Amino acid sequence: MVRAEGLSKRYRHGWAVEGLTLRVEPGEVYALLGPNGAGKTTTLRMLSTLVRPSAGRAQVAGFDVVREPMEVRRNLGLVNGGMRVYERLTGKEVLEFFAGFYGLKGRAFREALDWVAALLGMEETLERRVMEMSTGMRQKVVIARAILHRPKVLLLDEATAGLDVFARRALLDFVKAYRGLGHTVIYSTHVMGEAEEVADRVGFLHRGRLVYEGSRDEALALGEGSLERAFVREVGRA
Repeated sequence: MVRAEGLSKRYRHGWAVEGLTLRVEPGEVYALLGPNGAGKTTTLRMLSTLVRPSAGRAQVAGFDVVREPMEVRRNLGLVNGGMRVYERLTGKEVLEFFAGFYGLKGRAFREALDWVAALLGMEETLERRVMEMSTGMRQKVVIARAILHRPKVLLLDEATAGLDVFARRALLDFVKAYRGLGHTVIYSTHVMGEAEEVADRVGFLHRGRLVYEGSRDEALALGEGSLERAFVREVGRA
């Protein structure tokens, strides 16, 4: 569902991502792990067509991120930590506005709205203005905005940043539920405990390079039950 071969991005200061090769299967949660500055966000920006690669290539849902960006976007959802929505609109109004970008109007929008409301448990959120919502409610609107069109691939980039314990729990439960529908999730974070809970496979990113890749259980065994220990060990070896 997601494939990258030698994917690289160079800025004036040097390589942000260099020679990244990975493959993510349908119905899989792939955790891309690394500290701030490791290249996680740049990787997801290339996969989501927001940044053009300097070298290599990538496909999302079978479409090339450079040659077929609109098709990639039709099959993709993206959530960044700290994403904001319009304060004066209700949750329903925000979603109706963004649904228009995907051609979801009338009955199609109502069906999509019912689907995300049930999936995320946001019935109380739809009629409230964003300015009146808690942080967790706002995050549900952000996620709903990203999945209204039921994308095959969902990219989550530090999506729990700034969330309280309840909102964080709701997000992690959602990731597992979305995988249960057969969709693919790339979960980018520096919080190893979150990856231990939701990931099927993990990749350790350090200074723009993928230094380790394996199943979650393989990585846990490598770190004697801890992804953090596994990460530190593999980065040290690299």
